[in-house]
Amino acid sequence: MSDYEKKMKGKYIESVGRRKTATARVRMFEAKETEVIVNGAPLDEYFPTTEQKLTITDPFTTVEDMAEPFFVSVHVSGSGLSGQAQAIRHGISRALVEHTNEAKKPLKDKGYLKRDPRMVERKKPGKKKARKSSQWSKR
Repeated sequence: MSDYEKKMKGKYIESVGRRKTATARVRMFEAKETEVIVNGAPLDEYFPTTEQKLTITDPFTTVEDMAEPFFVSVHVSGSGLSGQAQAIRHGISRALVEHTNEAKKPLKDKGYLKRDPRMVERKKPGKKKARKSSQWSKR
């Protein structure tokens, strides 16, 4: 049994976050210090850039009076790393609101509770891409 499996015991809050085609299943356990595990790897190993790490931990810093630390276990799939980071942020924000309703106002003001529905448009038949047509010739 690994260290992470030992921390994933007891009651937890589960939520789902989505962005583009990325889906993140988030489980938050009460812990001694805040720690995020993504697909079995620590946050620093899974996401290479600091911008993506800040995107994920932003809900915790947004809610100032959040005294309780959490162990966050995330299973994310689909899309790219940036879309996955935003999906995780969406899932963590939803879980924080489920934990305490006082977190709703600051998270909603920043737009973390809103699901961003923008996705890549599908390619249509007879076109080169979704909307790009082949060059038109008069003669």
